[in-house]
Amino acid sequence: MAKILIILNERKLYLLQDNQVTNSFPVAIGKPATPTPPGNYRIINKIKNPSNPALGTRWMQFTTRMHGIHGTNNPASIGTAASLGCVRMYNHDAEYLYSQVKVGTPIEIKQQQTRNPDNPDNNLTYYTVQPGDSLYQIAKKFNTTVQELVRLNNLSNQDLIYPGQRLKIPN
Repeated sequence: MAKILIILNERKLYLLQDNQVTNSFPVAIGKPATPTPPGNYRIINKIKNPSNPALGTRWMQFTTRMHGIHGTNNPASIGTAASLGCVRMYNHDAEYLYSQVKVGTPIEIKQQQTRNPDNPDNNLTYYTVQPGDSLYQIAKKFNTTVQELVRLNNLSNQDLIYPGQRLKIPN
């Protein structure tokens, strides 16, 4: 089941499937005078090509006060606190997200990501192996070691990774 997690201080939206991060996207959030409301919500309405051009090409409403996740006609605002409380995405990202979620999809909005040292999985991210990847390239990309990736993922042979495989990556 899909879930959306938005971490306000990171200016990131995470799409999860079965509690695993499958994608992350940069976003714009509400400015200090009109902040994006933290809490737990659900998508209550979806509109393709909304009539207001400021909403970009997709609208996914999550409050009755008209907060939503949407595209934008101001892509330079992504990564900033610029909206009236909505979560803005690049249009191509909003179109992808729109295709992956439905009315009723849960949304969790948090000020910051909390790390739990008692739960080591909470200090991990996940990476999906792409064609041509090697463990060495992945380790270099995420500033870790091959040995750490082998240990975290219980790999018996570091040369046997395959496209589509999900690897745990230390933060």
